[in-house]
Order: sequence, then C-alpha cells, then structure tokens
Amino acid sequence: MPVSATAVAAAIPAIEVLQLSKHVADASAPAGRLTILDGIDFTVAAGTTLAIVGASGSGKSTLLGLLAGLDTPSEGSVRLDGEDIYALDEDGRALLRKRKLGFVFQSFQLLGHLNALENVMLPLELRGDARARDKATEMLGRVGLGSRLKHSPKYLSGGEQQRVALARAFVTEPPLLLADEPTGSLDAATGEAVIELMFELNRERGSTLVLVTHDNAMAARCQRTITIAAGRLA
Repeated sequence: MPVSATAVAAAIPAIEVLQLSKHVADASAPAGRLTILDGIDFTVAAGTTLAIVGASGSGKSTLLGLLAGLDTPSEGSVRLDGEDIYALDEDGRALLRKRKLGFVFQSFQLLGHLNALENVMLPLELRGDARARDKATEMLGRVGLGSRLKHSPKYLSGGEQQRVALARAFVTEPPLLLADEPTGSLDAATGEAVIELMFELNRERGSTLVLVTHDNAMAARCQRTITIAAGRLA
C-alpha cells in the first residue's frame, strides 16, 4: 500500500540535530579555543514539547540560538522539517525563520517605539498579511491585553510585556516555537501565569515547543527533557 504524503510528513522530525558543535577562539583555553557545544545529537517529533535544562554556562542558550539559525555552528547540522538550515545563506535562514519560527526571549525584546498592538502586528506585516491589525488585536485579547493595545512597553508590567511577546510569537501560527528562559525576569506568581498561558496557546496551535529553562516545574510540564552539561548531552 502506498504511503501517503501526510504520513511521510508526520514521520519527519520537526527538529533534527546532528553532531552539532560550537567553538570560539580563547587564548587561555587548550588549543586556543573554547568548546561551548560538543557533538550534540537529538530529534524532536512534530507537535511535542521539549525542555532543555542545565547549569548556567552549559551551552543551553547557544544551542537554542543554533536551532533558530541565529548563530552558525563550528560543525554539524540542524534540520527543521527535513531542511538543513545551514545549507542556506543568511537571507535564506531569515526567510525560514519568518515562515517556521516563533521566539520568546527572557528579556521580551519588544520594540520600545511601538505600542503593544504594533509589536504584535510587526511579524504579520513583514509577511504582507492584509489582516495584520485584526489578527494582532484578536491575539492580544486572547492573552488578556485587549484593553492595553495602545500602551508602549514602558507602561506595561513585566508580566504584561511577556504576554505581548507571547502574542507576537504565536500570532503567525508558527509550527515551531522556541523560548529562552521565558519567565526568568518575572516573579513567581506572574511567571506561573505566563507558563500556563504559553502551554495553553501551544496546545491550541499544535506547534512544537522547545524551551530553555532553570525552572524544574516548567521542565516537568514538557513531554521530554534533555540536560546539557559542559556542552554535551548528559
């Protein structure tokens, strides 16, 4: 019996990491280089949730940046939906991020000269979406900020800013969402509310979620956890 295209697509991992390494020059290190990541291998199935944990300086955020194509590896490759992102040039990787990725940062990374609505509209406008304003307004309402559309980031609390960042990440309905310590700048109660919202939105959208965290409770909510220790999978 022939295999359907849907079945083939489902069998392709959302993320495939093959012998990924990252070195940087360091005169004080052996051989004049410092190894940040060393021979990392793993796959992530589409629609699943993965936590990357480890001590500070273990290489977690570097790994996340490589998954997003924001940095380049010294060796190895990253495949998103079967596509080798480092076979693309910088413009090609930027286009891939626009099509496939949402990113949530610990420091929010909102644009201070834009209000909440404009921040969420931006990725839609970059894609030429004629309904950018309507979709952004709807998403901000979904995260509980329907009355704060015109507020600039400096007039929003940390929790509100992270909700705007979540809305911006999810509004394009990306198949893959990456989050780097998404509650690291928030107090415990606000962080818990943001965690709940992030997982709720992810369930609704059916996307693949990969997050870096020091929070054991957040990691426990993911279907799978990997630990990075001194640049290697523990």
